Amino acid sequence: MSVQPDRAAWFEGGDAECDHPPAASSRPFRVVLLGPPGVGKGTQAELLCKSLGTCHLSTGDVFRAAVAQGTPVGLEVQQYLDTGELVPDEIVIRVVDEHFAAGGPLEDGFILDGFPRTLVQAEELEQVLTDHPLDLVLNIEVPTDTILHRIAGRRVCVNCGASYHITNRPRVDWTCDVCGGQVVQRDDDTEEAVATRLEVYDRQTVPIIDFYANLGKLVVVDGVGGGDEVQERLVKEIDGRFDPTRR
Repeated sequence: MSVQPDRAAWFEGGDAECDHPPAASSRPFRVVLLGPPGVGKGTQAELLCKSLGTCHLSTGDVFRAAVAQGTPVGLEVQQYLDTGELVPDEIVIRVVDEHFAAGGPLEDGFILDGFPRTLVQAEELEQVLTDHPLDLVLNIEVPTDTILHRIAGRRVCVNCGASYHITNRPRVDWTCDVCGGQVVQRDDDTEEAVATRLEVYDRQTVPIIDFYANLGKLVVVDGVGGGDEVQERLVKEIDGRFDPTRR
């Protein structure tokens, strides 16, 4: 059975094996995960990688790889990351296109999250994937009040980054169980900050949802419940919709 290169190999041009062995079907899946902050896209993407035998790509990974390689577009990305500004669509698309051009993610499949974020990005992604089209776009939906509880209740260690919640506190007075550091709420996890992020997401993403719905690729998945429950729903949708004859 063949092995599929992991995202580090795609970025670096090496031939390392994927952390998650290919699934029995060995059929490459090309899937996008949508959903507002706090629905667990990253966690679900990693779980899907294990289930499907493919690899997880996020825009964060792609940006960091471009910066680390010192490519011309990576240097442009670094300027925006240093100032905290949003990376413009045109540069995001160039970075993603550059990595897909290497062939690995297109041939071997991927779970993509964090991209596309705007309608322009979604339209350009379709062009990039013309010969290897997306199988499915899974939109994970969770009620706003649940998202607010998840994120606004989150606390992290300032030293090691260990994550806690007001419903799952460290053993001693907001002192990290792992390293003894102070456990705090991040500035972007306050209710006000989360509400703003959700407003921005809604404004940007409704057109994307409509775009993929019109292409017949969108499936809405209930994101309420435990991680395993949500994962089971996602896998069920993928298994029920992909065409096993198409690569």
